[in-house]
Amino acid sequence: MSFFRVLFAVIFPPLSVIDKGCGSFIIIFLLTLCGWIPGVIGALVILNNPKYS
Repeated sequence: MSFFRVLFAVIFPPLSVIDKGCGSFIIIFLLTLCGWIPGVIGALVILNNPKYS
């Protein structure tokens, strides 16, 4: 996970997972709409998951 991915995950979580697939983007977008912190946590979880690499 690069520095820019972490920075994008903190600033705008859906932007950091846009290349991981449409489903990940939608889930993180909905979590971000519910609250900024759930969106950040979800984005960091997806970025740390080796299955999506």
